[in-house]
Amino acid sequence: MKGQKWQGWGRKKQVQVSLAAVFVLTYIGVMLWHTYKPLPEGISYAGEMHNVETIDMLYDLSYAPDKEGTGATHELQIFDEINQAIDRADDFIVLDFFLFDNYNDQKIDFPKIAGTLTDHLLAKKEENPDFPITFITDPVNGGYGSYESELIDSLKDAGIEVVYTDLTVLRDSVPIYSGLYRILFQWFDFGEKGWIANGMSSEAPEMKLASYAKLMNIKANHRKVVITEKEAIISSANPHDASGFHGNMAFKVSGPVINDMLESEEAVSRLSGGPDLPRTKAKEQEGPYQAQFVTEKKILDALLGDIAGTEKGDTIWLAMFFISETDVVEALTDAAGRGVDVQMILDPNENSFGNKKTGLPNRPAANEMLRESNGHLKVRWYNAFVGQFHTKTIMIQTAEETIISAGAANYTERALNNYNLESNIRIIAPNDSELVKEMDRYFTRLWENEDALYTLDTGEYQNSFSFFQRSIYGFQKIFKLTTY
Repeated sequence: MKGQKWQGWGRKKQVQVSLAAVFVLTYIGVMLWHTYKPLPEGISYAGEMHNVETIDMLYDLSYAPDKEGTGATHELQIFDEINQAIDRADDFIVLDFFLFDNYNDQKIDFPKIAGTLTDHLLAKKEENPDFPITFITDPVNGGYGSYESELIDSLKDAGIEVVYTDLTVLRDSVPIYSGLYRILFQWFDFGEKGWIANGMSSEAPEMKLASYAKLMNIKANHRKVVITEKEAIISSANPHDASGFHGNMAFKVSGPVINDMLESEEAVSRLSGGPDLPRTKAKEQEGPYQAQFVTEKKILDALLGDIAGTEKGDTIWLAMFFISETDVVEALTDAAGRGVDVQMILDPNENSFGNKKTGLPNRPAANEMLRESNGHLKVRWYNAFVGQFHTKTIMIQTAEETIISAGAANYTERALNNYNLESNIRIIAPNDSELVKEMDRYFTRLWENEDALYTLDTGEYQNSFSFFQRSIYGFQKIFKLTTY
């Protein structure tokens, strides 16, 4: 019957059906290949565990005595320390940052983070024109090929090597769209000037349609690191003025772990046509801490192992901007079921650079964990009256030791399953160490609202959690149609 039906069709219809079948098969093949293809060499990296003498925790916090932000205070440490690290460097500087610009639509006097960082890099080059500086960044900072930012132009003019990450070689995190992009849309860049308003800021240059087509693939080099021969800082903070009042955390380390970071960053530079990177001659240290540099899915692998090792009486503190990755959600819920005290401070996902957000993914994820835990899991929302609680840090305290993982990675599929480029430092510390004491003070201060209204009760946002939000959350997870 099928053969007779085919024969009954005219030649034109047979050709149309054949072409449609070829397109569908090609589309499916492209989606599957670019979702699961081999990663570029050096991506999803886990370095050696190194002894470290000292590790410094840095943070940025914005807080106030009420939800309206009356008399707001801003404790900003991270970029002050980054700029000092740049000034202290003698041999080289390597930077890798996701967002790097000074555009801003909000009527807020944000700190001039991007410009100040630029000034310190230019001063280093002016002091010694041959000083090697490599700045790796995401193409979002050039409007995905629509323009060059003034800040990046000034770095290039000074002789600083700027490397835009080649995102096309990474796996596709939105295969339904990216399959069409790779087959069709990527070929329609005719070099026209930008003519569409920039979604990042009305102050930013206009963008081309082809650039928006690239943007919709939703992938990024999301790393945030600064490396010199003396020290390295791994952070959740971007040199981005409109992010200047975000809550963030960073850790400063030294020693041979720096070379692991350089090896990993060199892989990103190479896949993007950039240079090889230098190395430090730092000697192994005899310190109380251990530190390991981990990226992409290696962050998840280590995290799940560390959570699985907890037992009744242990404590997990989590400070997180986005959480939705299924394995992490289940691991934390299971830990609570074993009697581990899981205490999470989450961003309410209410605000994105002055624009109202839907509460996804944190509110449905928190709802799921609270519903399925046995009371050992607790959630408080950060009082994000300005900016975001952008921190991405977990501290796991057992009877034997404390494990910390912190850096750029949100707990989402895009961050932890080899789609984005991400960077974290994993630390093992004695329970009585200065670092652990400082971390304890940080979390307790926020949880207990010791000197300001840092965090809000669970019901502040969960009471308004809607069926619509739950449905959209589930739909996005199934079809990989998220921006987080």
